[in-house]
Amino acid sequence: MLTPRLQVTLETTKKLLRRQAMGNISKVIEKLHPADIAHILPYFSEAEQRVVFNLIKGPAEAAEVLSEIEWVVEAQLLQSMDTDRTIQILQEMPSDDVAEIVSNLPEELAENILQGMKKEDLEDVEGLLSYPEKTAGRIMNPNYFALQDDTTVREAINAVQKAADAEMVFYIYVVDERNHLVGVVSLRQLLLVPPKKRLQNIMIPEIFSVQTHEDQEEVARVVEKYNILAVPVVDEENKLVGVITVDDVIDILQDEATEDFLKMAGTREEEFVYVDDVLKVSRLRFPWLITNLLGGLLTGYLLWLFKLTIRDVLALVTFIPVITAMGGNAGLQSSTIMIRGFATGRIEYARLTSILFKEVRVGIIMGLVCGAVVGVVGTFWHGNPAIGVVVCVAMIIAMTVACAMGALVPSFFRKVHIDPAIASGPFVTTANDITGILIYLGTATIFLKYILN
Repeated sequence: MLTPRLQVTLETTKKLLRRQAMGNISKVIEKLHPADIAHILPYFSEAEQRVVFNLIKGPAEAAEVLSEIEWVVEAQLLQSMDTDRTIQILQEMPSDDVAEIVSNLPEELAENILQGMKKEDLEDVEGLLSYPEKTAGRIMNPNYFALQDDTTVREAINAVQKAADAEMVFYIYVVDERNHLVGVVSLRQLLLVPPKKRLQNIMIPEIFSVQTHEDQEEVARVVEKYNILAVPVVDEENKLVGVITVDDVIDILQDEATEDFLKMAGTREEEFVYVDDVLKVSRLRFPWLITNLLGGLLTGYLLWLFKLTIRDVLALVTFIPVITAMGGNAGLQSSTIMIRGFATGRIEYARLTSILFKEVRVGIIMGLVCGAVVGVVGTFWHGNPAIGVVVCVAMIIAMTVACAMGALVPSFFRKVHIDPAIASGPFVTTANDITGILIYLGTATIFLKYILN
């Protein structure tokens, strides 16, 4: 959502674009913060985005804007630009940002960009691209700041003042002669001790670090858990190879949350890329819809199997939507809690039994309340207490089973190394529709003679 100031800027810029007043647009852009330019760019058409972005004067300013733009817009802009200008802009950016951008570009364009980069920048970017996506190694910045353990405080302060090329220096990482990470010193601590002291005498040896192969979600958990502004990245030998700062962690959290929401809805982030390609968007959405369709057909088949029960007591039909809807919603609530719990580290397999027991109890309580309400309604609506009992019992069992499934299904997916987010949405809802129908009509069949009397 745009602020009133940015809304006015957007409308003004669009008017100037229609008049082809490029000089005036340049003046407007010069007064904007790079993050604000990145914020308003998606509100322009693709052609307008190219014009506005090309009016940004230096490569450094363009790089700042590019680092703030969503990757979809970013890829569109770079594909429309001259390769030489693209290389100039990317060389002004940190290596981790360049690696992320290049990985989202078409292979041919990415190769052309890499070939045109300076040797030292290319080595950093190719080193990052050698790690799997969404790992600490891929998102780290290799231009970290570290000093050897025998460095004096005075020397360390002088080194910090000269550290122009390093990532933001929040902490002084201390390494031994073989570059093993052995400690950390805060900038505040550095300023409060005598200048002749050595870092090995004032450093904190307990360091919160991550390894290159660890998932980016684990990086976010470390930063969140220990309230640190940056986390060092080490290899298998505990050698320092990079650093991940809190601004990158914020991006990780946003990306992971977006990805989970899209998976729960049965689609993928690529949909933002193909926003105008309805055929590709449809193909992205079809798999889960087909799953839901097959589940619906199976539900219909189950209704057909119980046709005799339904024929004898037509009043049972009135409560089928209620049973399936309540079971589906209860299961969705449980699965959402489990998925978010796994994502944030609040739920572990060690607690799975107690969590499952909790969900079963919650299901029983909710089933009792909802079942009592619908049972009373069924009794007075159809004038048959047996129908009320059947609906009440079925509701209790269905909601209890739904809550249990909502906890177990994401746990199973996580156990087999599949993102549990896909267990939500159509999968859990459809599964609970099927079990709800079986429970409801099975219970009705058992009590059929009482209903007919």
